[in-house]
Amino acid sequence: YFGTVNGRRVAGRTDLYEITNVIEKPTPTQAEQELIVAGLRSGYYLCMFGMHVLTPTVMTILSEVLQGNMNGNSLSAPLAYALTELSRRERYLALQVRGVRHNMGMKYGLLRSQLALALSGQDRDQILSELVELLATGREQ
Repeated sequence: YFGTVNGRRVAGRTDLYEITNVIEKPTPTQAEQELIVAGLRSGYYLCMFGMHVLTPTVMTILSEVLQGNMNGNSLSAPLAYALTELSRRERYLALQVRGVRHNMGMKYGLLRSQLALALSGQDRDQILSELVELLATGREQ
């Protein structure tokens, strides 16, 4: 499960959405009921993880959350709440990015993600040669 968003496509773009709701780790039933995005296949949702570019308003909202001014809402995911509130106060956009997700929280996840990044670049052959040499010698150079 990830943070999942609801919104609508921005006119003239297929990869840009104006966000209206954010739910952290929704159940499948909750997603079916609250996170339908027009134009996406049934059972497909916009999920987010990792990167955000946010305006200072989100810090104001988080401060309000910490001070308990949440209009009676319980707080299980403060950032998700703040992002939904941000979408009510100002325009909040999400860009759909096609790529590969790497889990750095698992054993060797950081190493795996760094290798994937290195092997996808222009120096792939050099990196592979150095890895083969490292494996052949059995020690760092």
